Amino acid sequence: MLPPLPERMRPVTLADYVGQRHLVGPGSVLSRMIESGNLSSFILWGPPGVGKTTLARIIAHTLDREFFTLSAVTAGVKDVREVFEKAGSSNIFSQKGSPILFIDEIHRFNKAQQDALLGAVENGTIILIGATTENPSFEVITPLLSRCQVFVLKSLDKEDLQTLLDRAVREDVLLKQKNIKIEETEALMRYSGGDARKLLNVLEIVVDASAGKDPIVINNATVTDSIQENMAIYDKDGDMHYDIISAFIKSIRGSDPNAAIYYLARMIDGGEDPLFIARRLCLSASEDVGLANPNALLLANACFEVVSKIGMPEGRIPLAETTVYLASSPKSNGSYMALEKALAYVKETGNLPVPLPIRNAPTKLMEELGYSDGYKYAHDYPGHFVDMEFLPDAARGTVFYEPQPNKHENVLRAYLEACWPKYYKK
Repeated sequence: MLPPLPERMRPVTLADYVGQRHLVGPGSVLSRMIESGNLSSFILWGPPGVGKTTLARIIAHTLDREFFTLSAVTAGVKDVREVFEKAGSSNIFSQKGSPILFIDEIHRFNKAQQDALLGAVENGTIILIGATTENPSFEVITPLLSRCQVFVLKSLDKEDLQTLLDRAVREDVLLKQKNIKIEETEALMRYSGGDARKLLNVLEIVVDASAGKDPIVINNATVTDSIQENMAIYDKDGDMHYDIISAFIKSIRGSDPNAAIYYLARMIDGGEDPLFIARRLCLSASEDVGLANPNALLLANACFEVVSKIGMPEGRIPLAETTVYLASSPKSNGSYMALEKALAYVKETGNLPVPLPIRNAPTKLMEELGYSDGYKYAHDYPGHFVDMEFLPDAARGTVFYEPQPNKHENVLRAYLEACWPKYYKK
């Protein structure tokens, strides 16, 4: 029996690898590492289906290194040590370099399991390649993270997905024997969500559902009908996890506590990591509720602390409390958008010089150069405010933060209008 289409189409060389040009394109960091053969441990961080496992296999194949693979979902410390023993034995006789240990979903390893990796990574018994869909800063212990580079993989764009689609129809051992006519690709792209594995799974589902037809016509209608009839197959790798957390956050953003609590229940019932949920609540409190209700971030942070201390099942109670509170709070992305606007401005204008009056002057020479000269201490003035420019001269008058129309930010706007009437006009 042949393996599924995504496995049949898995590339074995960098020449066939699609996407991640910032990592594997000419002159990129990974391509240089492969060309030199000087491989060091690293972690691949990115969404599902963007080629993390494939890239690890290609590197091992290209460098002709022994390749061990473990899944953090099923492997324990005992499995890790067995790999180390095999790797240590192979190192004695091999001149090709240290074997590669690939650990999928490395974020699911607990502290003790990650600790077990440290010695072998440090002494070169193995080269570790970890794959994770979660931020390594949160999920990987600091000593291990400090010994690994982190490479960020991006969702595949439409051009990448089209390349994979065309290649599958043209080259797959089964599909190339069929008369497949692709009339529309919007639904294929939508259901894939930038995930190569999902794209190929959907394609295979549609083709299988059209068995006996000649030609097999693929359009938005046939794709949608096939997915609705085969939802369990479509989500067989559990990728709906990402759809559920997306729906959860968007329900909070949309001020729908009923939908938000429903998706929270879906995640809890499905065994989702409660700290993963709590971190997303902290992010939502900052990005979506923001200054419309500053208490939201305090509650979300407290929720994270409580859940980390008491665990489950009791942790579901503060998660529910925080979810309902955030969904029922007024919303503002004013501070978030201010930062985005400022970041875009910085990229456009570069490092503009800080005005001399607000520079630090820790040395005599800096004082003589005018650092801190003319600085006015705001607390010495009425209302603890002084009309003084703080932005670089070239940026003077630029407004990044616009208070949003809600009770709390209306107060902030009134204060800013009083302080800066030339920038915040009534």
